Amino acid sequence: MTGTATHVITGAGSGIGAAVARRLHARGDELFLHARDAGRAKELAAEFPGARTLVGDLADPDKLSWAFSHQSLPGRIDSLLHIAGVVDLGAVGDLTPKTWRHQLNVNLIAPAELTRHFLPQLRLAQGHVLFVNSGSGLNAGPEWSAYAASKHGLKALADSLRHEEHGNGVRVTSVYPGRTASAMQAKVHQQEGKEYDPSRWIDPESVATTILMALDLPRDAEVNDLTVRPGR
Repeated sequence: MTGTATHVITGAGSGIGAAVARRLHARGDELFLHARDAGRAKELAAEFPGARTLVGDLADPDKLSWAFSHQSLPGRIDSLLHIAGVVDLGAVGDLTPKTWRHQLNVNLIAPAELTRHFLPQLRLAQGHVLFVNSGSGLNAGPEWSAYAASKHGLKALADSLRHEEHGNGVRVTSVYPGRTASAMQAKVHQQEGKEYDPSRWIDPESVATTILMALDLPRDAEVNDLTVRPGR
């Protein structure tokens, strides 16, 4: 991807999303940063001068289309970057429908709805849809059932979308990072009852580097699935 491009990014407030947003902002690309509410949107706008915001709650996908219909949207989108996510660990015997629904809504149904909503703009630009998945989108360990189910579903969404939109010139990538040093990882360690040492895990900047590589690849190639593991 060369020249000024327009990106819609979820999860730009922290971790991998913030690292990606910083890199794209620094090179002068146009950013539309998703925020769950007006207060968060104001913080993102201050952090990324010149960027625009889109407000809508990913935990309530049914209302996203209505929320966006009242906002100024980009006419073309070069990339839609699904980076936001939530995690809540627990054994199958303990997880409630509410916990299941929250993770499925944010991690799977909201990305599907955002993609549906922005596909016309993506087709126009022959753009790129990139899903930040997880190692849990490929394997599910104990206590990870709901999160892993949402991420296995996200892989299926990406794979189907890739087949459907190939003829329209829309590229689709799934990135599967291992444990990455972030606020989410700190929460996971807390839930696991383990001490959190960020130096043991992947720096979000390293994952951002792989995402930009996928976005910037010449048009004759497409990264479908990219697994990124801790190197230490």
